[in-house]
Amino acid sequence: MAYDSNKRPDDMVRITTPELANAFIDEQIKAIKEQVGDGKVLLALSGGVDSSVCAALLIKAIGDQLVCVHVNHGLLRKGEPEQVIQVFRNELGANLIYVDAVDRFLDKLAGVSDPEEKRHIIGEEFIDVFAEEASKLEGIGFLGQGTIYPDILESDAGIKAHHNVGGLPEDLQFELVEPVKLLYKDEVRVVGTALGLPDSMVNRQPFPGPGLGVRCPGAITRDRLEAVRESDAILREEFAKAGLEGKVWQYFTVVPEFKSTGITDGKRTFAWPCIIRAINTIDVVEVTVEHLEPELIDRLAARITSEVEGINRVLYDFTPKPPATVEYE
Repeated sequence: MAYDSNKRPDDMVRITTPELANAFIDEQIKAIKEQVGDGKVLLALSGGVDSSVCAALLIKAIGDQLVCVHVNHGLLRKGEPEQVIQVFRNELGANLIYVDAVDRFLDKLAGVSDPEEKRHIIGEEFIDVFAEEASKLEGIGFLGQGTIYPDILESDAGIKAHHNVGGLPEDLQFELVEPVKLLYKDEVRVVGTALGLPDSMVNRQPFPGPGLGVRCPGAITRDRLEAVRESDAILREEFAKAGLEGKVWQYFTVVPEFKSTGITDGKRTFAWPCIIRAINTIDVVEVTVEHLEPELIDRLAARITSEVEGINRVLYDFTPKPPATVEYE
């Protein structure tokens, strides 16, 4: 599979079995070795499915020539940076560099409301962080990325810029290594299983590169971002209790910037709504909505409005893709 092509071949067989996955892995290991040679690869490791599978492929192909960088940009889910460090550094033994860049990202995003501008700021800042980390190391000539095919399709169609496609600056100083860029999400999971990654990682919910930044529409503020983080944690906890973890493809909360009147403890409130989105898909090109049990909706509404500061309403998004996209920005 050519690295210089962003077009999936028409005759490429969908990877659905371990045999097909292993054939793809063998092909990519050979291609990675040919591309990288004796060089070193700096990998953006978010801990999500795509970057994890990309990391596993690179480790299998080039071993300690891979340097993983996990950037905490302040837009991650609750407990996520700690989990990434535990899994990759402590359990998988990866060469992992942790970068705390929370203030750096949030300061640059302050006052920026346009979603495409936000994505580009996040993407460019990521590249700057990697460039700085690379300058501290010797022999880094490549940037590994977990780009997948839907990212390319949406960027090419002008629907949205992805941080790992449309957000890259023209003067990028690294050569890209993107071993899973022609795969759909379901294929990435099959390949991850074949690589021996734990099920908890392979079937982890997909998470956008710009993180919670795309779930905090409008200009990001730290208090609203925290409301997204806390409500998301409650949603994930309740889905796990209800036995929906791993059964629903993706679920998350969005906190828009407009406010409405409510009542808490007999007093007027003027606060944000929290929108819940729960969806199923195979290839991310088309998406259906998961219809939740009324009891679960009631529990979520009660917990989020009582436990998350700044929230006084809970709404549910019933819109499939198309006409909506998965994320709000």
